[in-house]
Amino acid sequence: MTAVAAQAIRTERLELEPLRIEHAEEMAVVLADPALHTFIGGAPDSPQELRARYQRMVAGSGDPALCWLNWVIRLRDEGCLAGTVQATVSLSGQDCGAEIAWVVGTPWQGRGIASEAARGLVGWLARQPVGSVIAHIHPEHRASAGVAVAAGLAPTGEWNEGEIRWRRVF
Repeated sequence: MTAVAAQAIRTERLELEPLRIEHAEEMAVVLADPALHTFIGGAPDSPQELRARYQRMVAGSGDPALCWLNWVIRLRDEGCLAGTVQATVSLSGQDCGAEIAWVVGTPWQGRGIASEAARGLVGWLARQPVGSVIAHIHPEHRASAGVAVAAGLAPTGEWNEGEIRWRRVF
């Protein structure tokens, strides 16, 4: 199986741009609210920490059977960044699959941005050599559960590190 590379994805209101190290400064502001870490833990990264993390992410996993794909979410009309989506694609085994995640900055929440971005990402993944998509969502995180439903995922009843596994098979 050949590697999958992030490509620009366009939705009705959004541009999902493949992550670049240069996004770190603006994304540090977008992701600065500690409330974004309520369900995932940790704390917001400084611009320097985010730049270092983005350097590692852009460099890739180092494993040819594992593709790290990351995008920033740009609001086309406003011209600003509002969050990220990501997919880790496993190219090994019979069923190549992707694990996805998303985060939208607090000022942009409640506008359907995460749902639109996740639908765009899942639609793009459906056209790649990927047989299924999964997401892990904290059982109390109703907003993320709504995003998963909007992207066509359903809860499986399986648990992973305190989170429910959601899945969509193509």
